[in-house]
Amino acid sequence: MTTSLLAVTFGANERGIILFGFEIYYYAICIVCGMILAAGLSALLMKRRNMSTDLIFLLFVVCIPTAIVGARLFSCLTDPNLGIARFFDFRDGGLSITGGVIGGVAAGLVVCLIKKVNFLRAADCVVINILIAQSLGRWGNFFNAEVYGGVVEDPALQWFPLAVPISSLPDVFGIGSFSDPNATWHYAFFFYESMLNLIGWAILFTFTWFRKSKPNGISACLYFVWYGTVRSVMEPLRDPEFILDKGGIPWSLVFSVLMVGLGICAILLLMIFNFRKEKAFIGSRVGEPCGITAYMTPYKDDKPYYSKINMFGDKYPPKPSKEELKAEREREKAQKKPPKDGAPPAAPGGGDAS
Repeated sequence: MTTSLLAVTFGANERGIILFGFEIYYYAICIVCGMILAAGLSALLMKRRNMSTDLIFLLFVVCIPTAIVGARLFSCLTDPNLGIARFFDFRDGGLSITGGVIGGVAAGLVVCLIKKVNFLRAADCVVINILIAQSLGRWGNFFNAEVYGGVVEDPALQWFPLAVPISSLPDVFGIGSFSDPNATWHYAFFFYESMLNLIGWAILFTFTWFRKSKPNGISACLYFVWYGTVRSVMEPLRDPEFILDKGGIPWSLVFSVLMVGLGICAILLLMIFNFRKEKAFIGSRVGEPCGITAYMTPYKDDKPYYSKINMFGDKYPPKPSKEELKAEREREKAQKKPPKDGAPPAAPGGGDAS
């Protein structure tokens, strides 16, 4: 009896894991792990590019829920098998990456405007890491047995990950399909897209890691060009079951093409604006050539310290010890505290105020 109780409370099947009787799909685990990895890499890139890593945690808290809402809303509006009335049926599937990107980027813009930080500079560090989140998230489609292409007729090509077996049995998913002798092999488009996103992320991350010249926003725009191109190629090749074509319009394909076009236009506009101001398309001929010289933080009291990762870290002092930081905070509080009985405030260092 104890063994059966544990099996109900803790366990796993081909679609997810069971914790305290609640099933958590591998699909959700892949997406969440991708988000966490993207947030960590974004924080690392922010530190490299002379920004406070506190900003990514603020963006993470605001943008992730907004991205999920955007992903679900886009699916409900464009999937012929869904509708806005089924918006809250998240466990039935239906999260569009395109909608998630739109919702997350829009929320990030609002956060940057409120905190008065450069949106394009922050976007360069965050948006490109969406690619690695998407790369990992695509494996959720494997566990759900979805997002695949046409049937693979040639037995010589029926091997994973070139192709993936899809079972016709209603309760068999992902890994379980390999055990079904009657499973049909399909081209594994989820894997192709995952690898292309991973390659794109590696290229853009390396480019952004070493680049410090104006204008900001180039890397973020390149993300839309890369991802839009990948989706534009992959989308028409999918099995029709997984194409969002409500009203007869292939919405994901339309938005993918728009991503490419708008991304290229945005890059050209950034370079033109930079030329008008700096007399150079990249960098500057009349001023500071770097677009990340000033330390950027969402908090007024946040101070930069020396860091080997930061490209400008050598111009900052070393980080004080915990005792020194505590003493500094106490001195600042004492200076801000109003004097008693009208006495003049003490001068810094404990000397006379006169």
